[in-house]
Amino acid sequence: MPAFPEASAAAVRDSQLRFNLRKATHTIRGKRAAVVGELDDWAELRAAGKAIKDETLRNLDRYLLQLEEAVTRAGGTVHWAADAAEANRIVAGLVKATGETSVVKVKSMATQEIGLNEALAAEGVAAYETDLAELIVQLGDDWPSHILVPAIHRNRAEIREIFLREMPDAPRDLADDPRALAEAARLHLRDRFLSARVAVSGANFMVAETGTLVVLESEGNGRMCLTLPETLISVVGIEKVVPTWRDLEVFLQLLPRSSTGERMNPYTSTWTGVTPGDGPREFHLVLLDNGRTSVLADEVGRQALRCIRCSACLNVCPVYERAGGHAYGSVYPGPIGAILTPQLRGLDSPLDNSLPYASTLCGACYDVCPVAIDIPSVLVDLRAKAVRAGGHRAERAGMRAARWLFSREVRLARAQRLAGRLRRFVPGRLPGPGAAWTDTRDLPPIPEESFRDWWTRTSGGAKP
Repeated sequence: MPAFPEASAAAVRDSQLRFNLRKATHTIRGKRAAVVGELDDWAELRAAGKAIKDETLRNLDRYLLQLEEAVTRAGGTVHWAADAAEANRIVAGLVKATGETSVVKVKSMATQEIGLNEALAAEGVAAYETDLAELIVQLGDDWPSHILVPAIHRNRAEIREIFLREMPDAPRDLADDPRALAEAARLHLRDRFLSARVAVSGANFMVAETGTLVVLESEGNGRMCLTLPETLISVVGIEKVVPTWRDLEVFLQLLPRSSTGERMNPYTSTWTGVTPGDGPREFHLVLLDNGRTSVLADEVGRQALRCIRCSACLNVCPVYERAGGHAYGSVYPGPIGAILTPQLRGLDSPLDNSLPYASTLCGACYDVCPVAIDIPSVLVDLRAKAVRAGGHRAERAGMRAARWLFSREVRLARAQRLAGRLRRFVPGRLPGPGAAWTDTRDLPPIPEESFRDWWTRTSGGAKP
């Protein structure tokens, strides 16, 4: 993937994409504001969520060991994966041990992060997404562009065309009515649910005291995947643990309101190990690090691990609304992706090096975050790291020049007078690296007289 400015250039010129994004994000934003406004104690809930996450992260090693003991005691098996390659090897080995060549999947950002579908395909195992939006993305050979609504960049007509082209059992007279599209997907997936013997999921939360995993979803496909197959494999980031059921209560209020604008989500599925005669016969939990302990070591950036994947920050971000999710080159788009992805992957590539700059720093993301992640502060910190790592040389040179100019009053005064005299020769578009700035902005006109000179002239010589 190219750097964010290049990747987003095509997106901002796509009027249909901008319309789809604006309509969807504004709708979700409005619903969220309405249900959050109903709670007098929303600020206290938000503070509680932040405090629980921070306390958990400070003692993450202890809670993860407690979780492992509880899962094992309940009949499950825990696997530890240091990175994506190890997690993929573990899951592929578990699937192949069952003799199956296909799995059904619950929507999971962790499995997308590690490229599990592709890794399974390389081992001869087909992974079938069952979430409606993920199914649309998979059938369209596409990439998710939103945390909550992966196919947010598609409209109904485009989805209908994908179904007719890629879904053999779709009716030929399929309309682009949402009800008809959902029914076509339901019929397409029914046989998958009933015949699948292995399922792969993620989890929104893991309760350390009981070893319980929790999935929140809106369609019921998750419930089908979590209960019908004989083997269930859950790949979950280590930061998803919460200490107790009482802590979980806080997040079950924060997440639905912040994500879908609902007081509670339609389906909340919980499972603890295995139960004879009920649900899967085998349960495997793959605890995924993949850069998370490195993020935890960063005093400023570690707050990104509080994220509960609600996507509220995406729905208010003016940059995301115009650029869409694909420009971020990651399963985590938007403001949270701009701070989480560079920390998980490092600032080594042009794309990851540019992501901290994919923001206006307006602060809207912080205002809506249900766990109070100060995304603008992390973005500024990452920008400093990107500069120190050797990127953005032109900006660094510009800052050095500005420091030299502003450090002496006489230098600034002379520069202002010179700029006033030469204002007619200043181009409307800067040359070289400066062109990237003026291509999207108008240079402000240089006044004939600086404020400093005007003040001195009109105040009798007093210094401003």
